[in-house]
Amino acid sequence: MTELDNAHAAMEAAPDNDALRLQFYERLVDTELFMLLGAEAAEDRIAPEIFEIEDRRFALVFDREERLSQFVGCVAPYAGLPGRALAQMLVGQGIGLALNLEVAPSAMLIPDEAVDWLAKTLSNGPQETEARLRELIAPNVPESVVSGLDRKLATAAGMARSAYLAGAIYEDNTRGHVLAFLDAQDGAEQALASAANEALTFSGIEAGMIDVLFVRASDPLAAYLAKVGLRFDLPEPVQPMTPTAPGMDSEKPPRLK
Repeated sequence: MTELDNAHAAMEAAPDNDALRLQFYERLVDTELFMLLGAEAAEDRIAPEIFEIEDRRFALVFDREERLSQFVGCVAPYAGLPGRALAQMLVGQGIGLALNLEVAPSAMLIPDEAVDWLAKTLSNGPQETEARLRELIAPNVPESVVSGLDRKLATAAGMARSAYLAGAIYEDNTRGHVLAFLDAQDGAEQALASAANEALTFSGIEAGMIDVLFVRASDPLAAYLAKVGLRFDLPEPVQPMTPTAPGMDSEKPPRLK
């Protein structure tokens, strides 16, 4: 069973639970998916094999290479790319996702409307604001937010040393929360802010906001965060791998032929 299988099983067991449905889609966008192609990839262009099922169009995707091979039964061209890049690539094309058909318990048809919704959700990125902090206090958020941040930050290996979630009181007496990253790598700030935003989006909370800060471990604020905040340790960086197919870079998804 893969993480996607488990998330799908939880969603199917409680069809009225919106939080579990969101968690499934979160796993989908964070998973590398292997898409069957109609022809070999050419430079940065790929042509997915499109199937008509129940008068609708779908691209075949699998969360394991061996599952794709099991379904096809022969050598076939494919491309591996993150689910988020796949949604961004297919948005507006009228193409849904046929996930793990016939080879896994997570087999399902995801219609093009859901793909468009997912791409739109992912496009709602963080916004820069200016607000002055007056005080930091212990956080008070639902468990779904904490677990969502824990899952999301587990995918940010090497981008920062750690992060602290804390309650915030601003100079205008408004209250909120901050997520402070310690010793973030240069250039990783946008990705970390987006990860925090997605964790909140997929937590099932209809309204809420987390402000993101970037702090050096030597800053006095870091010591105070350690006293009142909830700590998240980010994984150590992994060895970089050379992409083997177009679409491995989620910031530059391949173009459809």
